[in-house]
Amino acid sequence: MTGILVMGAGSVGCFVGGLTQLAGVPVHFVGRPRVLAGLRKHGLRLTDQDGRDRHIPALDLRLHEALPPELKPDLVLLCVKSGATVEAATALGLTLPLGTPVVSLQNGIGNADAAQAVAPQLRWHAGMVPYNIAELSPGHYHRGTAGALAVQGESHDTALVAWQTALSRVQMRVKLHADLRPVQWGKLLINLNNPVNALSGLPLREELLQRGYRRVFAALQEEALDLLDAAQRSIAQMTPLPPRRLILLLRMPTLVLRLAAARMLRIDAKARSSMADDLAAGRVTEIDALCGEIVRLAHSLGRQAPLNERMLALVQGWPSRRQPYSPRELLRALGMS
Repeated sequence: MTGILVMGAGSVGCFVGGLTQLAGVPVHFVGRPRVLAGLRKHGLRLTDQDGRDRHIPALDLRLHEALPPELKPDLVLLCVKSGATVEAATALGLTLPLGTPVVSLQNGIGNADAAQAVAPQLRWHAGMVPYNIAELSPGHYHRGTAGALAVQGESHDTALVAWQTALSRVQMRVKLHADLRPVQWGKLLINLNNPVNALSGLPLREELLQRGYRRVFAALQEEALDLLDAAQRSIAQMTPLPPRRLILLLRMPTLVLRLAAARMLRIDAKARSSMADDLAAGRVTEIDALCGEIVRLAHSLGRQAPLNERMLALVQGWPSRRQPYSPRELLRALGMS
């Protein structure tokens, strides 16, 4: 490959883009001044739960605060927050050559569709990032959980296959799917823990080891699954357990969870949700692409999703509280005993 563009150099963009550069592919990063300042000062450090610790010096990074009009990348990774999708896609459509492939590595369900609506001259591919990436310090990004990147594409998509081959050189898997929607719904169900983790104020593993928080997570999932079943949506299994059995396990006492789900709990102690980082920094979150998506699904069926709707309101109301919820407080806030 002659080059890749990362549009949105946040946690996902820096980690996946950094690995792509370590695989020998030139990468251009477009990001916000705060992130770029850290990269210019410290370079890009990538670590993970498997012991990886690699560093790209600042002088070897191609950093841009705006999209360079002269770039003609083989592939673009769209990594902006969901709320910035239309703005970023519009800029890409006005700048990139006709037919440039773009992979949406974003949370939620409809980002690739929204992008295609405003920039149909580009080739859009939905994508899914299965693992947690935390910004531990400026320029330092850490993967705390496992999994393979998933992208909607076929073996004839040469840019995707070339990227897949490149990432295999740095032990990062990319799976191509003819239909990614079941995977996206499966990942969204898992991501319903993001607001729970963010409001808990705890690292991911510590939060999951508290039964009250797990009960909230399980309830959000169950409400979403009931709606997905009613809508006859296919859902990919994202954990060793099918979704309904995972809900049962989450509700079990913590000792049972430790014994039965050691693999699921293989989470780095540093891992936390990106939503937790956003709340701590006072940034806009992606709650509308998670719980909001479930609320919209409910409305499309003429139904309600009261738990996900309430969680949406709690996260949006964080600026007036700015204090973590204990398990009991969060259960009470959602009307759960």
